[in-house]
Amino acid sequence: MTHSPKFLLIGSIEAYSGKSGTILGLGRQLQERGYAIAYAKPIGTDLNDNSSQNQDADVQFVTQVFGLKENQVCPPLLFLEKETIEKRLQGIDDTDYRKIFRSALLKIEADVVLLEGPGNLGEGSLFNLSFEELLQEITAKVILVARYNSPLIVDGLLKAKKELGAHLLGVVINDIPVSAIAEIETLIKPFLEQQGIPVLGALPQSDLLRSVSVRELAHQLKAKVLSSPDRLDLMVDSLTIGAMNVNSALEYFRKGENKAVVTGGDRTDLQLAALETSTSCLILTGNVLPQALIISRAEDLEIPILCVNLDTLKTVEIVDQAFGTVRLQESIKVDCIQQLMKDHFNFEDFLEKMALN
Repeated sequence: MTHSPKFLLIGSIEAYSGKSGTILGLGRQLQERGYAIAYAKPIGTDLNDNSSQNQDADVQFVTQVFGLKENQVCPPLLFLEKETIEKRLQGIDDTDYRKIFRSALLKIEADVVLLEGPGNLGEGSLFNLSFEELLQEITAKVILVARYNSPLIVDGLLKAKKELGAHLLGVVINDIPVSAIAEIETLIKPFLEQQGIPVLGALPQSDLLRSVSVRELAHQLKAKVLSSPDRLDLMVDSLTIGAMNVNSALEYFRKGENKAVVTGGDRTDLQLAALETSTSCLILTGNVLPQALIISRAEDLEIPILCVNLDTLKTVEIVDQAFGTVRLQESIKVDCIQQLMKDHFNFEDFLEKMALN
């Protein structure tokens, strides 16, 4: 490669805003236009349990999706784990991570390097890898991804504009409910653009992207899989708690589709009722195994049963947290985000601002 790559830092003002999804959508469009891309993530956040080495699951996944070579990937320099943080605080670790990061980037061969930034503008400061410090090391443009929650989304973006200045290429507003789309177009987008903050994309909410696979729930709950282990790729859109009498439960269960039902391992009546409706998985709490007839019926219907050593409250908390925050490591979600980015991201404007066309 005879020319230097262009660097694009993709960040957010809060974690789980959709950085990885934006990278997956943008990377695909760049590849389709013939640009060689690379991917770098200085701070690891998703340590892969199945690996003997310190590998970030996002990095492995993005590498695989885009078919990147070794000289097109810059893996994390560190993971934000308790031990790592304590060593830094105690002065045991005085590594110059900025210098290492810059050296790693010099080895990359690509037209565009997509850098996945920290969870927010301040994260990584302890290791000199915050947004501001990364931008001191490299000449990069920044796209900020913000998950829509209310019109006050503009507060965080205005503050970010003051901090990032001319580095800020534009923003992507993500996860917009149908009821707020008109407000984005007529109110928020014009206001931000008047403040010198281009809105490059406005992505509507997607039930599929907010859903979570049974496999991921099993992983997060540290569950035992009692039936249909080959059906763990089923997607869960909602959570239902079974704690009432069976007649009320049936009516309640029929309202939800592609749901996870959380109930006690000893509630055979509720388990049977749940299996007869649109259920993606049954989560049994209290480490109580169900009766054999439940496992048999679940096998017939190809519905996974997860048995967890947790109470109902903790189980519900973990599952609730998974919705909307789980990473995009399922091909069905990749297809979805790439289509959303094609439909709702101004790629031509992006190319022009990056001086790529």
